[in-house]
Amino acid sequence: MTKANNVTEEGFFGEFGGVYVPEQLEKVLARLERSFQQFKDDPGFLKEYEEYLQEYVGRPNPLTYAERLTRKLGGARIYLKREDLNHTGAHKINNVIGQILLARKMGAHRVIAETGAGQHGVATATACAMMNMECVIYMGKEDIRRQELNVFRMELLGARVVSVENGGGRLKDAVDEALNDFVENYETTFYLLGSAVGPHPYPSIVHHFQAVISKESRQQILEKEGRLPDAVIACVGGGSNAIGAFSHYIEDKTTRLIGVEPLEAATMTQGTAAVLHGFRSLCLQDEKGNPLPTESIAAGLDYPGVGPEHSMLKQASRAEYVTVTKQEVLHAFQELSRTEGIIPALESAHAIAHTMKIASGMEENAVLVVNLSGRGDKDVAEVKKLTNH
Repeated sequence: MTKANNVTEEGFFGEFGGVYVPEQLEKVLARLERSFQQFKDDPGFLKEYEEYLQEYVGRPNPLTYAERLTRKLGGARIYLKREDLNHTGAHKINNVIGQILLARKMGAHRVIAETGAGQHGVATATACAMMNMECVIYMGKEDIRRQELNVFRMELLGARVVSVENGGGRLKDAVDEALNDFVENYETTFYLLGSAVGPHPYPSIVHHFQAVISKESRQQILEKEGRLPDAVIACVGGGSNAIGAFSHYIEDKTTRLIGVEPLEAATMTQGTAAVLHGFRSLCLQDEKGNPLPTESIAAGLDYPGVGPEHSMLKQASRAEYVTVTKQEVLHAFQELSRTEGIIPALESAHAIAHTMKIASGMEENAVLVVNLSGRGDKDVAEVKKLTNH
């Protein structure tokens, strides 16, 4: 694991990040920061965290050579970092295990979280069940409709899922309600934030626990290819899987870092600087500064903001951010399923879609590492409807 790069003590990544919250929450976040700094490198804490990753999550997960997809496309050799094989089916559990152990150290008994695609909600509900903690998950009504399977999984694990009726009933609205709960109940509640967003220290905490992705993939690709990849590709909504996938390559300037977002929620390519949910970052907003609605087919990417570290990486030209269309994503979803026998999450299919665009134009000795952030069980019914099967 590694700490978030280039972050100041005040939580700024360049001009992005910081803490823009009510005064009472500033004290709560300061306590969280002190606890994080105390335990993140503590040998006992790390030993327990790593044991859970191995024995409960199932890490390390493979870096799979996508031989048939590579052959079909021609060009670059494609490797998939298999976060879909984690317990609960996505990368979210890496961060959840770290934060739930931190919550326990801080004496919390009630945990709240937001979720869009439901994978962070499922991971949080799983960890709370394991730790015997009260769990409340906020989820937009539209996401509840299209992620019915994950809603039942959360309830089966003992969580209370709160339907958010405000706004568009999507991830941004769920974050609003979770923050309202946190403001009202901060003395008894731990907010287990799922993406690399929010006020400091959350972006640094999420980076720290998700960095295991690139720690493993860097070692694995060196063993398999004897060199670093030409590019690392990951989908970007709030940015947790991408920052984890990028982390251990940030200093390797010969490796391109490519974040892929939906055309319908193109924060990195069309956003401007603003304060959203307690931090400053790139955001899709109207002329009055209000967040614009987003309508991605991938619930986990349906967010008008992005993590502050991604905003800094773009501004510094260290990472590049691109968009793909709904049709390209649905094609990639089906293509990976049929070619490799791996059904990706719709979020992950964004990264696959861009990979399919660029791989064929690269030399045969080029190497791409694609973060397969989650599996697609949760999306099969929605894709069936969208493709008229």
